[in-house]
Amino acid sequence: MASKTNITEDKFNNKWGFIVSCIGSAVGMANIWMFPYRIGEFGGAAFLIPYLIFVVLIGFSGVIGEMAFGRAMHSGPLGAFRKAFEMRFSGKSGSAAGTVIGLIPVIGSLGIAIGYSVIIGWILKFLADAVTGSIVNDEDPAQVFTVLSQNFGSIPWHLLGLILVLICMSFGIARGIEKVNKIMMPAFYVLFLFLAIRVAFLDGAAEGYAYLFKPDWSAMANPKTWVYAMGQAFFSLSVAGSGTVVYGSYLKSDVDIVSSAKYVAIFDTFAALLSGLVIIPAVFAYGMEPNSGPGLLFITIPTVIRSIPFGQVFAILFFLAVLFAGATSLINLLESPAEALQSRFGWSRKASLALVGTVTAAVGIFVEGDILSPWMDTISIYVIPLGALLAGITMFWICGRTFARNAVQLGRNRTLGRWFEPMTKYVFCGVALVVYVLGIFFGGIG
Repeated sequence: MASKTNITEDKFNNKWGFIVSCIGSAVGMANIWMFPYRIGEFGGAAFLIPYLIFVVLIGFSGVIGEMAFGRAMHSGPLGAFRKAFEMRFSGKSGSAAGTVIGLIPVIGSLGIAIGYSVIIGWILKFLADAVTGSIVNDEDPAQVFTVLSQNFGSIPWHLLGLILVLICMSFGIARGIEKVNKIMMPAFYVLFLFLAIRVAFLDGAAEGYAYLFKPDWSAMANPKTWVYAMGQAFFSLSVAGSGTVVYGSYLKSDVDIVSSAKYVAIFDTFAALLSGLVIIPAVFAYGMEPNSGPGLLFITIPTVIRSIPFGQVFAILFFLAVLFAGATSLINLLESPAEALQSRFGWSRKASLALVGTVTAAVGIFVEGDILSPWMDTISIYVIPLGALLAGITMFWICGRTFARNAVQLGRNRTLGRWFEPMTKYVFCGVALVVYVLGIFFGGIG
């Protein structure tokens, strides 16, 4: 079926609405349950050096590229790849090839959204238990999570979280996505900043700070430090050829993309560090072993919270902040397939969201339990970095010599320097290829 023109002129109101929404996309579970563990595992403050290097390299190449790609093509990934290949290869063959390639990041985005919606359900359940006080006073967090994470163990919470997110998205870009992010992301930072200050007064917190920030410079000689720093930065910045592209398609032409990418990288890194300052010192203060993944969030932290004075308040604020981070990421993940249906078939936004939501729920119910971890690993190892690599090659190579520079220069007063082409064509595409290959080799590096 022939592609339809994008049926909506709904865009972000301004630069800051766009930036906050991109930050909401980037700040997610990788910041909260993986970054604090990685920094302690690979040399403390020494890990920050390669991490920050890769944040700068990827932020000023891949992130700006995907933002500009979506804006220049006035479309999410499916339409953007198709238009790019039509520009380079005339005829139906170019259109067909672009459409097929554009499906890859859309499928990756939907795949991660399916698993993410399950996790949002877990967060909602723990937030509800925090509000009632049961997670602090009565229930064993490990037992609660064991029941919740078994096959078909969280269907009501899973579906509730998904429905709430879809309702927020149904209001559109400016009145829905932008408004939700403008509320949830500042609230996330305020809540986590408050919790970080509270944790600083716990006896024994100093050991956690030492774990996070005492440098072990020998770790920089370990190639794995650089590999995992690269992977953490890559996935944390939400470079996937999908979500940032589709948000870019809603961006007005007078917005400076380089400046926007700078703020996204800064606040994403701040969120990761802030998460470490909340979680790791609290874990050490109560003599528990730091770990990563869902176990850290749903077993270790609730166990620590039970011992903290005014633990119920701490629990409510903590899981509310985590919910905000997770929900804004899920909104971005679901937007790519929803926009693809709108632009490709001319469907209404509500009809597109209804189908995407139905698929996400139907598949997600069967992903709950034993399948969830391998499902998320498969998508994040084989599909997400491939989408980012294909977006980089398409934007910086397929579209032509001056296309990318002109697309990024639009809305910017200062002329892009000579760094742009080497950073984008060679550094970013090279990093994306390395992330893809090493992710397969190590079984995941993000």
